[in-house]
Amino acid sequence: MTLTLTSVSKTYPDGTVALKPTDFHVAPGEIVSLLGPSGCGKTTLLRIVAGLETPNPGSQVKFGDDDVTELPVERRKVGMVFQSYALFPNMSVRGNIAYGLKMQKLPAAEIDQRVAEVVRLCKLEPYVDRRITALSGGQRQRVALARAFAPRPRILLLDEPLSALDAALRDTLRDELAGLLRKFGITALFVTHDQDEAMAIADKVAVMSHGTVVQVGPPEELYRNPRTRFVAGFVGHAVHLEGQVAGTTLRTQGGMLTLPRDGENCEVFVRAEDVAITPNGALKARVESSVFLGTHYRLGLSGITAGILYSNHAGLAAPARGTDVRISIDPSKLLLIDQSGATP
Repeated sequence: MTLTLTSVSKTYPDGTVALKPTDFHVAPGEIVSLLGPSGCGKTTLLRIVAGLETPNPGSQVKFGDDDVTELPVERRKVGMVFQSYALFPNMSVRGNIAYGLKMQKLPAAEIDQRVAEVVRLCKLEPYVDRRITALSGGQRQRVALARAFAPRPRILLLDEPLSALDAALRDTLRDELAGLLRKFGITALFVTHDQDEAMAIADKVAVMSHGTVVQVGPPEELYRNPRTRFVAGFVGHAVHLEGQVAGTTLRTQGGMLTLPRDGENCEVFVRAEDVAITPNGALKARVESSVFLGTHYRLGLSGITAGILYSNHAGLAAPARGTDVRISIDPSKLLLIDQSGATP
């Protein structure tokens, strides 16, 4: 099922513009993430697709060839997974999954067949007769997915589906969620503020800022070719290298850098994993902070740009705070972004 938004916008009665006119398309079976900071409009967009929010006049929401803009939520046939999961604690796993099917007044045999199908897909067989209160966070997430998918919705909508979990469990279930969504083979739209989650799960990511979709594309494209400084900073936490650009050279406080191409009228960005400490590096910096993160040290460096430049240092030991070091950056790893916002 395709999802097509045309000139969809939302302004609240107090004049707050939550979503500016937005055109958006999701292909059948595609998993798309709405990624952005709090207040950027991603949840508003999701609620408009669900029918929980009324868009401004002139907006259009289509599921396939069906215009659903005026349809109430109960007639849109969407599945929803909320941050809190919104499961019924007094019911068993089976009861939760079957609830929506009973509301549709389906025959008992069909209800049993559909419940068995999603229980198998979500690997919930050992838990079907347990109450929700006896389940772990990860098991509850799978129940919420199973319940949303059992009615065979046209589109599946997920609002921060992993944010209620602890960090270790979130990493494990992120991959599990991606696998389940692909097993379902359903068009899915999900909201997150976590770039790792978006990039691990989605086929395409739509980065949002101040009520606008600023860039849409596969995770690799957004990471390697951000079109705006906002996308560069939000996806991969790239840092702006301030300095004077002259052709293919950037002069920073810490020394000269070679650019991958002519950088006139461009801003230059780099990510921490591409900043290497080497004995003969072209740039000079001072270590201001050092944090051990298991696989690497995250070093905060001064003396190259106005703020702190970070380096992911994979050595067995890290330079001490206050140490002067030399820095190398492969020119091919630098991101050049046109100051008007477009990649040249």
